[in-house]
Amino acid sequence: MTEPEFAHPLREQDVDPNPFAQFDRWFTEAAQAGVRMPEAAAVATATADGEPSVRRVLVKETDAGGFVFYTNYESRKGSELSANPRAALLFYWDPLGRQVRIEGPVERLTAAESAAYVRSRPPGSQLSALASPQSQVVVGGRDELKARVAELAAQYAGGEPPVPDNWGGFRIDPETFEFWQHREDRLHDRLLYRRGPAGSWAIERLAP
Repeated sequence: MTEPEFAHPLREQDVDPNPFAQFDRWFTEAAQAGVRMPEAAAVATATADGEPSVRRVLVKETDAGGFVFYTNYESRKGSELSANPRAALLFYWDPLGRQVRIEGPVERLTAAESAAYVRSRPPGSQLSALASPQSQVVVGGRDELKARVAELAAQYAGGEPPVPDNWGGFRIDPETFEFWQHREDRLHDRLLYRRGPAGSWAIERLAP
């Protein structure tokens, strides 16, 4: 049976020994393949007693310093990460038949780092972040949120709204990467990078 065009082999001798460089390679290829928002990923968190939850976020930084996304610190994921500071990311790029899984501890960005990102956002997005009690029940429906945004827009007309104290970034420091490539007959390729001492990385093949 002929393999789909995207089902290229994922071989140990072909990948970069540095998982961050390998991620950059795949991320660039996903963007070039026309994947809409290749920076979108599912992020899984858990409560202190292990109750899981997952949602999609936009990962704004993907470099050797870690993988960064932003949220309201009082949202469900923000609260869970404060209580249990570990997370898992999953990037899925269907046109290429590829997934990347990343797991590791999480820390908050500094207030200055978060503020710099907030100021880079469009004014409407800054107002929405101020107006939204993320993950909380909105009794008055969407109109309540729209009215709050309108109030803030009028209040800060002609100037910058403040940076919310309860909104900012989290950085995942990867301990493992898994690169998954679709292959025919479900005999998929899976390469796991595991961080070792002094920043070294071991590569292992996992059964599909």
